[in-house]
Amino acid sequence: ARTTKPLTNTEVKQAKPKEKEYSLVDGDGLALRVKPNGSKLWIFNFYRPYTKKRTNMGFGTYPDVSLAGARRKREDARALLAKDIDPKEKKEDAQQVLLAQSNTVEQIAKQWLEIKKSQVSADHANDIWSSLELHIFPSLGKLPIHKLSAPKAIDTLKPIAAKGSLETVKRLCQRINEVMVFALNTGIIETNPLAGIRNAFETPKKQHLPTLKPEQLPDLMKQLSTASIKLTTRCLIEWQLHTMVRPSEAAGARWDEIDKKKKRW
Repeated sequence: ARTTKPLTNTEVKQAKPKEKEYSLVDGDGLALRVKPNGSKLWIFNFYRPYTKKRTNMGFGTYPDVSLAGARRKREDARALLAKDIDPKEKKEDAQQVLLAQSNTVEQIAKQWLEIKKSQVSADHANDIWSSLELHIFPSLGKLPIHKLSAPKAIDTLKPIAAKGSLETVKRLCQRINEVMVFALNTGIIETNPLAGIRNAFETPKKQHLPTLKPEQLPDLMKQLSTASIKLTTRCLIEWQLHTMVRPSEAAGARWDEIDKKKKRW
């Protein structure tokens, strides 16, 4: 039988690059591949279980991984092969776990919002993100999204519902579900466990908008003049009070509709 003399630390350290890539064999599938640029990579060659096809698996670069370290990796891989477990698949599974751990609720929400921005105004997008930062991320932001469950989401929203802010809860249920659907559609998760969480809370009761009595108008105008609002908003309210039209009609008014000479809209 052909025998292979194990490598020594000196041989590994002094291996020089050549014009073409070459390998120094240590035995039992382990070899040091020396590239023309001088880099040295540990390679483990083995037959994959069931398919019986040869393949290579990288163990890292030298000197980051020493000869002793590469041999330990080889023995671990051979132990898996003895149980008909493919070490390459095992490594891929571990990488998938690391990737899943990095896909946190906050990270996926950021990706979702980039798409959402093309569908809503900048102000609305900022409002969405602010609500998530305030109510969702403190407790769930760092959680891998595949570990987000209905009970965890409901527990996060319960204190908000207890304050009577049911409209806020309704919006948050909708927004976090949109994030989950995005993760589902992009293959990050396989199911959306939050689909029915809105049913865990009371439905907000519809209320008529409050009205002002005529004698309250002076106080409204006084408050309006000192309120911390945009000038556009203040002018819009005054325009509506002067014209008594619906909010959408007032907001949609255009300059080309105004006849300044006849003072007519």
